[in-house]
Amino acid sequence: QEDGYVRLLRRQVQEMFRSSRMVAVCQYNSMPDEDLVAMRHYLRKHNIEVKFVLNEVGWADPGGKGASWLAPDFIPRCLSQIVRPVLEQSKWKNLLPLFVCRNILLVSPETRAKEMLRVLKRIPQVNLLGACIDDTILSRQGVENFARLPSLETSQGHTVGALALLPSQTSSLLQRGLSFLTVLLEEHIRRLRDTDTPGEPPGEQSTGGH
Repeated sequence: QEDGYVRLLRRQVQEMFRSSRMVAVCQYNSMPDEDLVAMRHYLRKHNIEVKFVLNEVGWADPGGKGASWLAPDFIPRCLSQIVRPVLEQSKWKNLLPLFVCRNILLVSPETRAKEMLRVLKRIPQVNLLGACIDDTILSRQGVENFARLPSLETSQGHTVGALALLPSQTSSLLQRGLSFLTVLLEEHIRRLRDTDTPGEPPGEQSTGGH
């Protein structure tokens, strides 16, 4: 029965990594229950969930909530039983060195790095160690750099704006080129006329002699 439960928890860990575009690994230091509740509340406002990872057998449940991966978002087994076997055989194996002592995972189906950092800035008991964002392993500095990037919507808006300008700019350049060519042709024709008509044509002079 225990082995079956462990397998169930491993499948849930696998599903969490597969369905989350952002999985951040943090070091967790004990904090008052009300601070923990407040942290989870602020993170949930940005669609970020908190998962506690028990890395050491015998570590008490935070706040005495009765650890469970299913309901209160706690993992009731040590790292070697649940998380490590999952990560060792996956593309997220480079995250394993970040799992030391007590950890929490901040997971989201969206890339909410900027919002996550804003919340963690007010919580010194939780230290970001690294993250996997869109299947890319990032250090803490990498996460901070990622958070400074413009959002996808902003980038798409800039791209659409730039593409919308291209036809008008192309048309303007073509019109400018045609206008310049017209001026050159008119000037060329004017010079030809000035060269070909210094006086009266010879035919008209001979007619006048008769």
